Amino acid sequence: MSSNSSITIRPARAITGSVRLPGDKSISHRYAMLAAIAEGQSRLENFATGADCASTLGCVRSLGIEVGKEVNVVVIKGKGSALRAPSEPLDCGNSGSTMRMFSGILAGQSFTSDLVGDDSLTRRPMARIIEPLRKMGAEIASREGWPPLEIKGGRLTAIDYQPPVSSAQVKTSLLFAGLLADGKTRITEAVRTRDHGEVALRSFGAEVSQEKTDEGNQVTIRGGQKLHGIEAQIPGDLSSAAFFLCATALLPGSQLVFDRVLMNPTRARLLDIFVMLGLQISVLELEEANGEPVGTIQAKAGTLRGVTIAGADSAALIDEIPVLAAIAPFTEEGMEIRDAKELRVKESDRIAAIATNLRKMGAELEEREDGLRIPGRQRLHGAELDSFGDHRIAMAFAVAALRADGDTQIANADAAIISYPAFFETLESLLQR
Repeated sequence: MSSNSSITIRPARAITGSVRLPGDKSISHRYAMLAAIAEGQSRLENFATGADCASTLGCVRSLGIEVGKEVNVVVIKGKGSALRAPSEPLDCGNSGSTMRMFSGILAGQSFTSDLVGDDSLTRRPMARIIEPLRKMGAEIASREGWPPLEIKGGRLTAIDYQPPVSSAQVKTSLLFAGLLADGKTRITEAVRTRDHGEVALRSFGAEVSQEKTDEGNQVTIRGGQKLHGIEAQIPGDLSSAAFFLCATALLPGSQLVFDRVLMNPTRARLLDIFVMLGLQISVLELEEANGEPVGTIQAKAGTLRGVTIAGADSAALIDEIPVLAAIAPFTEEGMEIRDAKELRVKESDRIAAIATNLRKMGAELEEREDGLRIPGRQRLHGAELDSFGDHRIAMAFAVAALRADGDTQIANADAAIISYPAFFETLESLLQR
């Protein structure tokens, strides 16, 4: 492998060893935002290393909050819910998470904020947060539902809301706004999504209730609650583990151990899918840290079977589908992915990117509007691929290339810095050839 934008991946025989993953990206974003509006200092160990979470920290600094960095630790000195008006646009970089979730906090401030990002972010849909935040009383200008955003904050009123698209980012944005609103805000989602926003709010001292109703999963928060700073060790990112788990499943004789990995039930469905695929998974230790379950995972290669991902699984595994699809041709029974249209509006059109790269490697597949059907028992060859500027596509095809015939070159592979800057070095250190 080389360290520049284009990376060459050679086939490998097995992957073995122990992996310490970067901090979970979803939790890191939420902790940083809540630490900014909490009273007192928060000390966040193993904060995510990627560029997306760095964008969130940059926005926190621009809002007048002191952010310090020690070795593997981020220290944020919160000043309560009243932030300082930024002197320039808040740069969200490539991070849709930053823009969507921070909008909920900014909607409740007494100033106007401009949120901007890179070219990729301008193609990410924001109407899903604009509509409910306007109902709460915020004035938001956009490019017909697309970034950049101008948010004129003010006094917010609680709402009852059912998002048309189940999204943890939308839910979190509205919970953050609800914390600053008058009354009780209720969000009812048809399909339960990741609950990191709820868990993080409780960790910082807020009361958030959750119950099942006839309409779905209902989450309620009362406005006006005060938050306090926390000390936390952020668990390893399960979405990052997915790439190494796929490599383990792909290469016979492989075995990896992952220390202190997030085991949240709304994320751990991924482990069930790997077991269905034939990976042998053991949870060696389980504990709780700031309301989040954390465990040590051991994974061993087995027979690589097939799987169908649809419905609630597609929502739960939306970030992991690219790497699962990338190894699908090597499975015994193939893979079918449905109800995943959301992949079309990520950092790239991930369905099209997966299909394009797999075909370049010689795979047969069917591309659909909401997913893919990929037959199993295929042999792939090395090829010249593109990440399409998408971190998950770059890493997914680095994994698929490990079992291809011949070398694979991935252009724009430095996209991986968005979520996992050390990914290629870590992968190389674990491979046996």
